[in-house]
Amino acid sequence: MTKLLEKAFTEASKLPDIEQNALAKWLLQELEAERKWEESFAASEDILERLADETLEAHRQGKTTPLDINKL
Repeated sequence: MTKLLEKAFTEASKLPDIEQNALAKWLLQELEAERKWEESFAASEDILERLADETLEAHRQGKTTPLDINKL
């Protein structure tokens, strides 16, 4: 455990139980969301690579137009 995380847990341990539980719930939800994002991104890597290849090919064939920020 890093010193910073240890300090955070030490400070959190001084909170009332209800606030400790709220913090723990939030942290666990964040960790789970990060895990799901990493899994989703890893699973989509092949799809993203294929889409990038298709897009580059379309650009090489002149089928794309420059983005005009003023028209957004």
